[in-house]
Amino acid sequence: MSLVVFVGAGALALAAVVLFRRPGTLVRNPLSVSTCVAISLGALVFCCSAPVTLAAVNDLTGVPNFGAPLTYGMLSAYSCSLLILLVHWRGGARERVRRMVRFSIAAYGPLIVAIVVLFVLADARTERLTDLDTYYANTPYMREMIVLYLLGHTAAMVAMCVVCLKWGREVTGLLRAGLRLILIGALLDLLGFQLAKYTAVVARWTGHDLDVLSTSVAPPMASLGALVCSAGFVLPRLLPAAVAHWCGLRDYCRLGPLWSRVEFVSTAPKPPAAWWQLPLERLHWREVAIHDALLALAPYFDDRVRQTALSAALDSGRTPHEARVTAEAAMLDAAARRAAARQAPLPTPSSHRLHATEASGPGALVELAQALARTPAPDTAGEGTVKAFQD
Repeated sequence: MSLVVFVGAGALALAAVVLFRRPGTLVRNPLSVSTCVAISLGALVFCCSAPVTLAAVNDLTGVPNFGAPLTYGMLSAYSCSLLILLVHWRGGARERVRRMVRFSIAAYGPLIVAIVVLFVLADARTERLTDLDTYYANTPYMREMIVLYLLGHTAAMVAMCVVCLKWGREVTGLLRAGLRLILIGALLDLLGFQLAKYTAVVARWTGHDLDVLSTSVAPPMASLGALVCSAGFVLPRLLPAAVAHWCGLRDYCRLGPLWSRVEFVSTAPKPPAAWWQLPLERLHWREVAIHDALLALAPYFDDRVRQTALSAALDSGRTPHEARVTAEAAMLDAAARRAAARQAPLPTPSSHRLHATEASGPGALVELAQALARTPAPDTAGEGTVKAFQD
């Protein structure tokens, strides 16, 4: 059972780490703060509910079952944080948001106090690490404590389901997908974890024994719900960045033919070769270095080469844009060959501006790279920079 709940804790902790990767930006955004607080509290709840943790807490405090009010109080705080998260997520007038946040705290604050007070009043001297809810289901004060924490968590999950259903009809894309995942996770918690707990406790009230629902069914369902919910929390924030970095890595690789052709003339300072450098950062540096190389090769651009290649491309049926890129690739190839051979710059170099230097983003450079890949590369090994061989 400890492994099951630790899996749920790990899933929520990972989601919190992903969202907390930029603390400076996060603290200025109430939505991000409330999201990380809710996910972190969820991870702590799973850690505290593990039998290994409960035994350690009980031994440390010397109070049998001290881990119960700790876990239940933290679960109530987690439920409150979910409601606050929903309030911030929905947004609205600032005063209304603050009022709803204060209302949530006012509702769950006394609930947490009541859980602690009821535990103090109860007679719970026998340590129970896995079946406390059912073992003490008929014990005065413990019975009320168990019902209170379950009702508080149920209210939060029901509210989450209602908001996800309503809001899911108003939004599209990744946000809707994230809301659906959160809804599924909340339903797994309601129908799996909480329904199993309620059934097992009520069975004890009526003289029956369905403890297996509380000890064997509820924990894995809670962990599964946490996994799905954590995916819903991070999907709208993480997936766009992941897609952007994937596209950046693709463009970085596609710029390879162009970079290998002009690398020997670039004087741009090289970034530190760190394996953890993100693809978009690598792409940005390669763009800068290529533009620097194109600037260095400008004195070698020959309009005659470009015009000849342009006419040939148009005659072969290329569109005007394709013909322009092909001609510019031919002119760049000839310039790289002259520079690699350490020839003098042209007396009257071309004043033509490359499409790759006019357009923003890596798309135009990628087009030039793909056109250049169709021409044989000059031998530029060991040639140094243009500045070096011009001296």
